[in-house]
Amino acid sequence: MSNKVNKVVLAYSGGLDTSVILKWLIESYNCEVITFSADLGQEEELDNLEEKALKTGASKAYIDDLRDVFIKDYVFPAFRANAIYEGQYLLGTSIARPLIAKRQMEIAKAEGADAVSHGSTGKGNDQVRFELGYYAFDPNIKIIAPWREWDLNSRTALMAFAEKHGIEVPQTPKKPYSTDRNMLHISYEGGVLEDPWDRATDDMYTMSIRPEDAPDKPEIIEITFKSGDPVAIDGKEMPPGELFKELNTMGGRNGIGRIDIVENRFVGMKSRGVYETPGGTILRDAHMAIESITLDREVAHIRDSFIPKYAELIYNGFWFSPEMKMLQDMIDSTQKKVSGVVCMKLYKGNCYVLGRKSDESLYNEDFATFEDDDVYSQKDAEGFIKLNALRLRIQKLVAS
Repeated sequence: MSNKVNKVVLAYSGGLDTSVILKWLIESYNCEVITFSADLGQEEELDNLEEKALKTGASKAYIDDLRDVFIKDYVFPAFRANAIYEGQYLLGTSIARPLIAKRQMEIAKAEGADAVSHGSTGKGNDQVRFELGYYAFDPNIKIIAPWREWDLNSRTALMAFAEKHGIEVPQTPKKPYSTDRNMLHISYEGGVLEDPWDRATDDMYTMSIRPEDAPDKPEIIEITFKSGDPVAIDGKEMPPGELFKELNTMGGRNGIGRIDIVENRFVGMKSRGVYETPGGTILRDAHMAIESITLDREVAHIRDSFIPKYAELIYNGFWFSPEMKMLQDMIDSTQKKVSGVVCMKLYKGNCYVLGRKSDESLYNEDFATFEDDDVYSQKDAEGFIKLNALRLRIQKLVAS
């Protein structure tokens, strides 16, 4: 290989792609490879990961617990913005990539590595997300993206390479789809899901049960917010990671958070993805409910107008961009009084807002009531309507 490198830090999941990449880097570049795995809540996927990396040839294996950081500094800021991509996707994979890239670059600096590598394909979004993150921390870093270099151009070829080199991987020909899991969600892509007409099978799902199999009795919960972030469930305060894990458990056992979508990738093609986001689905609905009584109308409307752009920046990998910082600062300034309690019902795949209350509430029964009141003169509405209709009346008079 040209551009000789001595030491590479590889973003390593232990799945098919990165398992093969680890061995391929050693063979192709004749270099030392250090693996980095971010614990973002993958559960059993992290089992024996260090042993597996070292067995495959890594000189060192980092496995860093970033769960609380992930929820507090990445997930919660996005949910303060009610971020959602193309009206459906809660950005579970997208929001994790900048944190992984940041920590990977910190390790590369500490280890004196002259290159970093990832397992993203040349067709996907993650290559952009990782590499924009890398360059934000070191404009001159050498990046090795095997999918853009090698001739192993299919999952079948990768599995054959793994078998040849004795590398154990979780994928099999019977389940050749790709997954990505963290505390916010789990995604399923590729393989048997590439035909958007073919249905995802029930045995694919991991975080949630079928809505049809959820309990017949609704589960009622209360979520407490402070300055836009959830801080307690049913009155019990919890740290961010623990709270979000509890929301996932509650949502999962009630069959909440499954979606099957076709999204528009940044690189230009459409892609089918199946996602489970139980806790995030509950949290977004609850956050919007507490905002409905604490956020000024015009402030809410201006903030909402930025949601598509904000979500697009996350989806496309621009978390560390100046425009992202500008939007986050603006959004966070709207959340100072977004505090209170939301009561929700979880039932067979759905979550319903039952009530909301706040000491910062802008809702005033004296003004909103349909009963007699002495704070609002309904006659004032006539002038209000006529003033707003003035330009319409003039337009019609001119046309006549």
